[in-house]
Amino acid sequence: MRVLCVAEKPSIAKAVAGHLSGGQVQSHSTSEKYIKNYVFDYDFGHPWGHCQVTMTSVLGHITSAVFPAEYKSWEYPPPERLFDAPVNIITSEDKTKVADNIEKQARYANALCIWTDCDREGEHIGHEICEAAKKGNRTLDIKRARFSNIERAHILNASRNLVNLDHKQVNAVASRIELDLRIGYAFTRFLTTNIRTLGGPLQRLVVSYGSCQFPTLGFVVDRYFKVRNFKPEPFWSIKVMHKREGIDVNFTWSRHRLFDRASVVVLYERCLTAKMAKVVKVQEKPTKKWKPLPLTTVELQKMATRFLRMTGQQAMEAAESLYNRGFISYPRTETDRFDSGMNLRTLVQKQTQSGSWGEYAQNLVNGRFQQPRQGRNDDKAHPPIHPITFAAPTILNDREKKVYEFVVRRFLACCSEDAKGVATDVDIIYGEESFHAHGVVVLERNYLDVYVYDKWTGTVQLPKFTIGEVFEPTEALMTEGKTAAPNYLTEADLIALMDANGIGTDATMAEHIQKIQEREYVRTVPRTSRAADEGGEEDDAPAARGGRGGRGGPRRGGRGGGSTTGGRGGIMEFIPTQLGVALIEGFDRMNFETSLGKPFLRKEMELKMKAICEGRTTKEVVLSESIRQYRHVYMQSKEKLTVLKAACRQYIFQQNGG
Repeated sequence: MRVLCVAEKPSIAKAVAGHLSGGQVQSHSTSEKYIKNYVFDYDFGHPWGHCQVTMTSVLGHITSAVFPAEYKSWEYPPPERLFDAPVNIITSEDKTKVADNIEKQARYANALCIWTDCDREGEHIGHEICEAAKKGNRTLDIKRARFSNIERAHILNASRNLVNLDHKQVNAVASRIELDLRIGYAFTRFLTTNIRTLGGPLQRLVVSYGSCQFPTLGFVVDRYFKVRNFKPEPFWSIKVMHKREGIDVNFTWSRHRLFDRASVVVLYERCLTAKMAKVVKVQEKPTKKWKPLPLTTVELQKMATRFLRMTGQQAMEAAESLYNRGFISYPRTETDRFDSGMNLRTLVQKQTQSGSWGEYAQNLVNGRFQQPRQGRNDDKAHPPIHPITFAAPTILNDREKKVYEFVVRRFLACCSEDAKGVATDVDIIYGEESFHAHGVVVLERNYLDVYVYDKWTGTVQLPKFTIGEVFEPTEALMTEGKTAAPNYLTEADLIALMDANGIGTDATMAEHIQKIQEREYVRTVPRTSRAADEGGEEDDAPAARGGRGGRGGPRRGGRGGGSTTGGRGGIMEFIPTQLGVALIEGFDRMNFETSLGKPFLRKEMELKMKAICEGRTTKEVVLSESIRQYRHVYMQSKEKLTVLKAACRQYIFQQNGG
């Protein structure tokens, strides 16, 4: 029996072929320079048994959804026709050699085994592979392997427990692809052709619309206006300090602060008149700082922007590379709990050879190992991100090294004890006002010794106080301050908002953030230089349209996109350009229930994709409902086009002095 195996990437094909063949493999070149065919013998067990295998791969998606040629012109037919125009699925021009190789190899095979990534997108790519293979042989027995890392034992287990392709997930992605095509092209043409009529810097502009990018831009614009419109308010507070046993104890006012100066003056004078403070509560109790939950994709991206001095996109590219080389598990996962059947101790053991954290790992092996915390999320497809085997720093590039170290340290922290300490709380009454002091002594650092990204800050040991005792504070001050504006959004903030509002998937959030920078709807500035730059008073260059997309071909180095960390490790913030503000303000001022700048429509679409996967609805129903919703918003936008144009004039022409 002959079996054709097809992976999603060349690196996975090579690794799987190596494991299944035991190293006894013949390699053959193909007409696509990045792809090789590997030939070997392998026993799949029941029902296929001993087989002659050809292992090859694709380079991500091999098909594209396109409109027929008569809909390619921007002048005619009008954009609204794209909501019900025919959609053709074709082999992408740059993937014809990939598809031809699969078709050719399928002619000599009895069975097809899909080895794409085990997520929705991977399931759809698996379907595309099936369609290409059927052109060469319509009688293939088709199965798919489910795997989350390329460790040998895991791959062998997947090969002997093959399953069927999940057509519900295929249909969910097919729905998303068609909707993105229709909605993206219709609104891009509508916006571009109408905004260009304003002339000036807009006459050659391409205003690209994406149903994920616009709500993401909306978050940035909303925060921008909260900062710009913020009016600081003065407030007053009372601070009490007492020095005892060489320790300065700061007591905070239970009222925190008041916005009426006269009231605070009266209360402060009562404190001074009383002179003496009385201790009314002393409590000492054990406390702990919880170790982190197992690592998800969203958490990896957020932590990378905060601690690793890279964007979420850069972190995902590094994680993907580490996965392809077999060093970590699949990096696209929503799961924050390990299955009880996983042998985590073995994974810890593999890290004992590290010069940086090997001693810590050995201590876990020697008896300090603890089961990780159980989060609430389980995508039923992949475990949390974790190391598979040890990777020497010398074989990794700088970004891979940082991401790998973070993944390992996070994993070891998960397998450790919580940090433990003793917390002391002291309450006093001073002039009828209540004040509170809190102190912590760390007794056992535990996971903090390996997880260097976490700190137990503000720890101070309080001196001895006794309930009922009376003392005269060393110092009592009336302080003054002003409320501070919120900060602009960082990438970590933006990812958290997208996650909470269902914008994009854990694997695509970083791409959407990258897109709104490429299209010059937003830019990033260092937080320290914001005061000089926050107005965004510079001419906007035309926004690039950008490609649509999913997974393309092989990545040859990361893109030089906007960084979210400053040159000296400072925090970078997102500020909208004038064009970005004009677009979101224009749609918001139309006062629709479902503004294109808000997350509701896209969140609803993501929920419908999930419902297709769970069998609660169908692709046909989702397409019909979503197209109807977006067509309605389109017609409303067309009726209120003058509102959008007015916003463009206000924010682009007036800001430019035109």
